[in-house]
Amino acid sequence: MSVVVVDYGSGNVHSVAKAFERAAASVGGGLTVTVSDQAEALADASHVVLTGVGAFSDCRRMLEARGLWRPLKRFAASGKPFLGICVGMQLMASRGHEHGEHQGFDWVEGDVVALAANGRKVPHMGWNELQLAEPAHPLMAGIANGEHMYFVHGYQMRCTDPRDIVATTDYGESITAVLAKDNRAGVQFHPEKSQAAGLQFIGNFLRWQP
Repeated sequence: MSVVVVDYGSGNVHSVAKAFERAAASVGGGLTVTVSDQAEALADASHVVLTGVGAFSDCRRMLEARGLWRPLKRFAASGKPFLGICVGMQLMASRGHEHGEHQGFDWVEGDVVALAANGRKVPHMGWNELQLAEPAHPLMAGIANGEHMYFVHGYQMRCTDPRDIVATTDYGESITAVLAKDNRAGVQFHPEKSQAAGLQFIGNFLRWQP
């Protein structure tokens, strides 16, 4: 089985790949981790990971320019596990509202909007606690309520259906930290920067059978 971390010029894909390699070693099962910008690699993958930093619209444009937008949609329709990280998660939304309105993958109904400052610094940067939805999703196995993960973001995903929200964090308001719908999951935090808890989450994703 092959985990493909999508390389389209946004995000530190190699640090993400290294974290997945560490988690895959503990999971076993012969999982390999590759970084690729090729549509053919997505077709052969057992798991796909989409990272992203910067603006929603720029990430979408770069995916389209590299011919990866439609292959990612085909992969997501296959039923195999998909994970979006940071802007990679936000692209799963119906729409993004950064520098205008832009269409997302529309896999999870909702909008990506600017964080409200509410007296706090934006972007939201640093460690913050998770509040887990009940009952706990399999992706959160072994992760305690109140566990800390590392966040860096100025926009947030507002899900239309609260049943899609697996965990939240508080930053002046409740913010979607983890979402899941069918075979597609997303995290606003950076698991590759979240030490043991982040590796636990990655391992859970690799074991996940949606």
